[in-house]
Amino acid sequence: MSKLLEYHQKYEKIMSNTTNNLSKDKQLSRLMNQLEKEFQIPAIRDQAWEATNKEIIALYRKIANSRTTL
Repeated sequence: MSKLLEYHQKYEKIMSNTTNNLSKDKQLSRLMNQLEKEFQIPAIRDQAWEATNKEIIALYRKIANSRTTL
């Protein structure tokens, strides 16, 4: 199983099992931090990196957009 698929599954589990928004946001934030470390996501937007890592950045943004508080 690919690492990216594992992160997709973790995301789906958080979204389906967590009803409390604060708890969900904390778990999603931790998941984003794990993605950043695993895939070396740059802190500053890097279009070249994003172009070569489209699936990773798509998941990262999906997670970010799922949070209710930023």
